Amino acid sequence: MKLEAIITSLVIGAIAGTIAGFLMGSKGGLIRNIIIGIIGGFIGTYVFGLIGLHWDGILGSIGTSAIGACILIVIGKVLFK
Repeated sequence: MKLEAIITSLVIGAIAGTIAGFLMGSKGGLIRNIIIGIIGGFIGTYVFGLIGLHWDGILGSIGTSAIGACILIVIGKVLFK
């Protein structure tokens, strides 16, 4: 994997994780937001694939990751409440 792709994934993950944290009222630092955003990208892509949706481009990646991160935060709140 190229360094450019890794940096892009980290930036998209950070943005998506921050958006999801803001929307869900979850607090966390930059590293936590990056991790949640990246895992959210996998979850969002999987869920959207199940229903036949696909967003292209950077904004699509951020949106998909943010929605997946929101799903991850909800699952975390349910499991660890």
